[in-house]
Amino acid sequence: MEWGMKNRMAQIIKPDGKCFFLPIDHGYFLGPTSRLERPGDTIKPILSYADALFVTRGVLRGAIDPQKSKPVILRVSGGSSVIGEDLANEEVTTSVEEAIRLNAAAVGMSIFVGSKYEKQTIVNLGRLVDECERYGIPVMAVTAVGKELAKRDARYLSLCSRIAAEMGARVVKTYWCEDFDRVTGGCPVPIVIAGGPKCKTELEVFSFVYDGIQKGAIGVNLGRNVWQHKHPVAMMKALHAVIHRKATPKEADEIFQVTKSKSTSQ
Repeated sequence: MEWGMKNRMAQIIKPDGKCFFLPIDHGYFLGPTSRLERPGDTIKPILSYADALFVTRGVLRGAIDPQKSKPVILRVSGGSSVIGEDLANEEVTTSVEEAIRLNAAAVGMSIFVGSKYEKQTIVNLGRLVDECERYGIPVMAVTAVGKELAKRDARYLSLCSRIAAEMGARVVKTYWCEDFDRVTGGCPVPIVIAGGPKCKTELEVFSFVYDGIQKGAIGVNLGRNVWQHKHPVAMMKALHAVIHRKATPKEADEIFQVTKSKSTSQ
């Protein structure tokens, strides 16, 4: 691995080998998502607990302070909206030159394995990797499933993750599932866990993150379960402890409750 690639990977993955990515790229297909209407204001109190920010170029330029940012993973795919015919119909929407101009540490894009647009998105990934390797920029592949959430099982996600790695992705973002070690065990590059839909309880979030890390994930790319929560700072602090301090779900819940109590008493 060349120096530039090593340096960029070191920006997003900390010395302990773990990472906490904060995604605020949801607007590229969802529009002004609840509590993300003003993304700069939303992340201001929680950004310090993140290791990197997953964001589109428009929000990066328009809402993120360049003097107070974390390393950037730039979302470079899109083309379909939540009200369109098929979310899987994506293309690469942002050039590698733009990623360099924006000083991105990495770029990220989705693949939709098993969808009508499977080949298109996988070929997109291969071509993006070709360009990014030329400049030493790591690519994070997102194993998206669109509206077909029932596909989140170990057999399907291990297939998606392995294909992403085979295409040259340096990091793979995928969903947690039962038997998650089957997913990490079949993928030769680091895996980060996607947050997915908002969970019902805090302990549910801490538990799947803890389990995923115990079974081989290096961290998470978690958004809605943090910034849509009534107490986002408490969530970030607790999750940071699970990822970087090996806290158990019970210990994380205690951190959450203490932080929540302090914030509500002020």
